Amino acid sequence: MPAHSKQRAAASALTADALRPVLVRLVRDLRREATALGITIGQADALARIAERPGLGVRELAELEGIAAPTAWGLIERLERDGLISRVRSDNDRRRVMLNPTAAGRRMLRSLRTRGTIRLAERLEQLEERDRAAIAAALGPLARLGGGER
Repeated sequence: MPAHSKQRAAASALTADALRPVLVRLVRDLRREATALGITIGQADALARIAERPGLGVRELAELEGIAAPTAWGLIERLERDGLISRVRSDNDRRRVMLNPTAAGRRMLRSLRTRGTIRLAERLEQLEERDRAAIAAALGPLARLGGGER
């Protein structure tokens, strides 16, 4: 490996080592918001996927979330029990179950997003302007790092 590649890898490792605990703390804060609303982060993630793709099947949900099908079924049962999603059998394939958010599920997602946004905004307000600007400038690269577009 060329010297510049080793230096780049070492710098990336140092950045990753510093970034990881920051992300862990931020995610932990956001999880608390979900818990305060009576939903686990796993349920919130599954509900968000279902809302993004109404009619999603159980197998597709499991694949998107990177979980086993039995785990997905457990999430689905809790979400349905709590009135956040509905299950509908496909007209084309009676073995296929399609998942859809309910009005209560969409309200839950709005509440989660609002609470999370408020929580992050409060924390950002505590920073100096140049730090907020640096974070804003890093949003694009962070989104790409996380697999999103920006």
